[in-house]
Amino acid sequence: MQNIKLQLHRELNNYIDNKGEFLPYYPGMNILYSTFYKEQLKETLRALKEEDETNAKSFELYLDTIIVNMHTKVKKYKKSIYFDNENIKDIENQGHTVPFYVDEKKNIYVLLGLLKS
Repeated sequence: MQNIKLQLHRELNNYIDNKGEFLPYYPGMNILYSTFYKEQLKETLRALKEEDETNAKSFELYLDTIIVNMHTKVKKYKKSIYFDNENIKDIENQGHTVPFYVDEKKNIYVLLGLLKS
C-alpha cells in the first residue's frame, strides 16, 4: 500500500512540475491520464479477462462512461483517501478506485491511478 501511495504522489508531482507524459483520455478532452493509470488499467483488464472476458468489457465500458462524465459530477466525489488535498477525489467503481486531481486553474482532471479497493 505504501508503494502505491508513493507512486500516486509521484504522478501528482510530475503533473504539477510539468514532468512526464500526461495524455488526453480522448482527444480534445480536459481529462488527462498518468502512465501509472494506464499501466494499472492494462493490468486490471488483463486480470478480469482471465476470469471472464464479458465482465472485463463491461468494467471497461462502465469505467469509461464514468470518466468521460466525471466533470459533470466532480462535486459528488469524496476527498481521496490517498491524499490530504481537497482537489484530489476518488471515483469508486466495481471494487476499484481511481484517484484524480482537479486542476481548477486549467480546468483539467488528471487520472492518477487505478487501484483495487
